[in-house]
Amino acid sequence: MRSTLFAFIAGLVFGLGLLVSGMANPAKVLSFLDLAGAWDPSLALVMAGAIGVAWPGFLLLRRQPRSRLGLPMQWPTAGHIDRPLLTGALLFGAGWGLAGFCPGPGVVALGAGQPGALVFVSAMLAGMALFRLFDDTRRLR
Repeated sequence: MRSTLFAFIAGLVFGLGLLVSGMANPAKVLSFLDLAGAWDPSLALVMAGAIGVAWPGFLLLRRQPRSRLGLPMQWPTAGHIDRPLLTGALLFGAGWGLAGFCPGPGVVALGAGQPGALVFVSAMLAGMALFRLFDDTRRLR
């Protein structure tokens, strides 16, 4: 119960941060990605600020075997670049460039009532379902 409450609070703070920074606004995101046109670098500053705030915490927590809630720390173990990673990055980037949303801001925008977010989140969920279907089929072979 306690971990669910902390997850809810962290998600709420994250969502509010996305709204305040403009990262849930597809027009702002698309102007950030428009390097040849009216480029808006403000999202780069938001990202740099987030990294600057999070980095020291990650460095400190890297040494801890358990979280403050007593749960084991779970860090990524893969350290190589492979075809599935590159394919996923390409699809993510293409979707971000076309829609102006990535998954977190898309869900936040849906909650904020942005009509385009419904289309994006529906397509995202369909893509996740298709991946699971094809991945499960591939593993059975």
